[in-house]
Amino acid sequence: MNRPLIVATSKIHTEVVELLSLHGDVVANVNDEPWAVDRLSSELREARAVMAFMPDRVDNAFLEAAPNLEIVACALKGFDNFDVATCTARGVWVSIVEDLLTDPTAELTVGLMIGLARHIMSGDVEVRRSFDGWRPRFYGTGLSGSCIGLLGMGAIGQALAKRLRGFGSEIVYWDRNRLSPQSEADHGVTFAEFNQVVAKSTFLISALPLTTETRHMVDAAVLAAMPGGAFLVNPSRGSVVDEAAVADALESGRIAGYAADVFEMEDWAIDDRPRQIEPRLLAMPDRTLFTPHLGSAVQHIRLAIEMDAAANIIDVLEGRRPRGAINDPVGLSRRRAAQVSC
Repeated sequence: MNRPLIVATSKIHTEVVELLSLHGDVVANVNDEPWAVDRLSSELREARAVMAFMPDRVDNAFLEAAPNLEIVACALKGFDNFDVATCTARGVWVSIVEDLLTDPTAELTVGLMIGLARHIMSGDVEVRRSFDGWRPRFYGTGLSGSCIGLLGMGAIGQALAKRLRGFGSEIVYWDRNRLSPQSEADHGVTFAEFNQVVAKSTFLISALPLTTETRHMVDAAVLAAMPGGAFLVNPSRGSVVDEAAVADALESGRIAGYAADVFEMEDWAIDDRPRQIEPRLLAMPDRTLFTPHLGSAVQHIRLAIEMDAAANIIDVLEGRRPRGAINDPVGLSRRRAAQVSC
């Protein structure tokens, strides 16, 4: 009997390759850049399992190239770039990694807040260029005594609240699903309506998933309602924020700064997304701070994420429901349905 083919579309750790090799033949991308379409289609032809990453767009064309596919194991949590409905209709499992990205993303967000508001990058440039002692420059805004507004109180929002309460800040939040009074007390947060959070926050943080409802939720009107001198921070999904509107608000001085780890051009499933980061944002290094999607870029976390995705693949290859499944595929009779335990 032929061993199943397992494809990883991005580089993965040696330990993960060794684990998966016990269950099939592994083909993994060894480069930093995604495979070209022709190469990807060629690798998918015989694949029964794929470990997928943020750059991948799993849609009908992807699935057409992989007629034997049984699972797309996403090495990530946010799956808005993946056509789950089409996977379900074709009898393909989709699994995600639920919890491992939360803490490192919250940590990075705090770093972005401090780095932006305290002019850390500008200060670094000054030291390397012409520092000859203290001067009255680069006065910024601290977290202590500030009001921090969280848009979204899911796992990321709650992890942020846990870390931010030690800074002596007032923390307010908005979410469609309000926490219980006890949970609010435990997290040190106060609920407010969306417009109230926007209007009073020195730091406004998007901790929202990307949906049709949240796309461009932070738009020109929201930016106009923020207090003068406020900062916007986006570690969630690029398209929750209207980047062109942010550039307008920065140019006019309406807000003081913008930090982000995510960008609109990354949201592959949105056909009319921008194909590049808003150029005006890149031209304002004194008022912006950007990182290249580093939310989960912690060495041991990345290994754990890949191991979790690998466990989902092994589940399916051994006839079990994958532990991180987010769908219930139809048509499994074509794919050893009798072995699948739900």
